[in-house]
Amino acid sequence: MSSTIAFEDFLKVDIRVGTIIEINDFPKARKPAYQLHIDFGDLGVKKSSAQITDLYSKEELINRQVTAIVNFKPRQIANFLSEVLVLGVYNKEGEVVLLKSDKKITNGEQVR
Repeated sequence: MSSTIAFEDFLKVDIRVGTIIEINDFPKARKPAYQLHIDFGDLGVKKSSAQITDLYSKEELINRQVTAIVNFKPRQIANFLSEVLVLGVYNKEGEVVLLKSDKKITNGEQVR
């Protein structure tokens, strides 16, 4: 069971919707991953390392909308600076399933 947080704590997390506009293989990552470039509208294009190679091909991901936390401190992963955390859920097989909206959303819109 997870611990309870205050609503004010949730408000500190900036979750936005963006569109993947570029995908590259990431051979230097310890675990298989892609380097994603995600368009967040007025926030600009941000980069993310995402361990989503099990279920998603690069062709499936291009132009796909994803949700991401955009206000984490950037994290250096090998030779790549990951600026946002793309959100997903681990399935029973330990593979990441991306979270997405069932409708198209303007890039940069905030999850509330």
